[in-house]
Amino acid sequence: MGVMRFLIHPAELLEDWPEVYRAYISGYDGRVFPTRVEVSGNLMACRRHAADSGKLHVTVPVADCGRTVVSTTSLPERDEPFVLAVELARGKISQVREQLSVWQMAGMSVPNDFYPLHSEAHRLFTQAASSQERPEEASRIAFQALSLACRAANLLARTYVDQRLAVRRRRSPRLPASLGCNLGPLVPDEAATAQFTGAFNAAIVPIEWRLIEPDEGDYHWDLNDQQVDWCLERHLLMIGGPLLDLSPQGLPGWLWTWEHDFLNMQSFVCDFVETAIGRYVGKIRHWEVSARVNTGGCLALSEENRLTLVARTLEAARQIDDELQLMIRVDQPWGDYQARGQHRLSPLQFVDALSRSGVGLSAVNLEIGVGYRPRGTGRRDILDFSRLIDLWSCLGIPLHVTLGFPSSSEHDPACHEDLEVDAVDTSDEWTEESQAEWVDLYVPMLMSKQIVVGIHWTHFTDAAPHHFPNAGLFRPDGTPKPALSRLTGYQREYWRSGSEG
Repeated sequence: MGVMRFLIHPAELLEDWPEVYRAYISGYDGRVFPTRVEVSGNLMACRRHAADSGKLHVTVPVADCGRTVVSTTSLPERDEPFVLAVELARGKISQVREQLSVWQMAGMSVPNDFYPLHSEAHRLFTQAASSQERPEEASRIAFQALSLACRAANLLARTYVDQRLAVRRRRSPRLPASLGCNLGPLVPDEAATAQFTGAFNAAIVPIEWRLIEPDEGDYHWDLNDQQVDWCLERHLLMIGGPLLDLSPQGLPGWLWTWEHDFLNMQSFVCDFVETAIGRYVGKIRHWEVSARVNTGGCLALSEENRLTLVARTLEAARQIDDELQLMIRVDQPWGDYQARGQHRLSPLQFVDALSRSGVGLSAVNLEIGVGYRPRGTGRRDILDFSRLIDLWSCLGIPLHVTLGFPSSSEHDPACHEDLEVDAVDTSDEWTEESQAEWVDLYVPMLMSKQIVVGIHWTHFTDAAPHHFPNAGLFRPDGTPKPALSRLTGYQREYWRSGSEG
């Protein structure tokens, strides 16, 4: 068994740092090793079966940047423990330096404000690295270097976004991508219609099997029929689905009877896919055929069975109309869930294996729910987010991204999932203002990426049943949150401006 050890200073940091137990190690190819974290005093040990070099990923409180996932460089195993703060600073500075080189080669102009931050982070890191025989002092200086490196990363990434968006605007006054939102279980009234169409040019019609066929053979299509007609009347791009949702509560209860009869279960799944798509032929051209297939918390399905099931659903959909745009949804796209040791394939490997089977996959939808547990993802800075999109672009498959951020850590009675807001952070970390700030971070970055053809918000209102707690754009009392005005502003500036005047 391989072991990596890290010294944590100051030791008091561990008193309010339960996230350290969610740390994990990844290999050179990005695959996450099943990792067990043990803490004794101020020594953290990360145990795994492999003894290869690897990167440690852990959420740390960073001055001026909040709690965020930070990574080391690739480290070898050794008897002497590493000083954690020094290695995290080394990792962030190396990441910034590497990205700076890539973007400069692509013609990016770097702002003058970047260099003092970057240079000072280098200077402090050098001082910390050269004083590791005094780990407490080295850690204090290294955390200062890490804070400056994170600030430099954010400045660099924001500059990239501004310049890329300017280039895209010169090429086309309207971005060739959709900005959409899940309708949830409602047909918007007149007031909500004006607010929805003011912010979005696309709508996700939630055609979910568990709601449409709660009892075998008993179908309920009325709500979805009304939603489809509502979208058609307003000329909104429609995405239907997900037809197959493999999250813990994503399938109708009666299907569990067939949990251990894979062939019969596969037949039921394909029959529903054919029925749903056949009902809306000529109306819905874009379909999310399956969701959360890489993690698969529903039914006793191996990764091989999940791959087979998803491939069969795509084939069944393609038989209805071979010109349909078909995609699948991948959750936790950084692959954090692999640290639990229940999955062999990384999210990227799962989709790559599926696309190589020739099933005609048109796009991939990355679900990013920041601040949720147990199936959400840790908070990462905008540079890490940019690098994730670049990594997925290597597949050459268009990307959609579904976003969800909480506006409160309070209990959400309308949420029907087993998700909860990660209360590790203090309650003031999750506010309506911070939700709007996340919109301003992630949405422009996505708009700057050519590979991204769709940006979607997880649901419209917290008043109706939904998947992600407190992530809606409207409060339960029907009043809008600040995030809605931010999205409306982006719609007006980057999508409507080309059609006005």
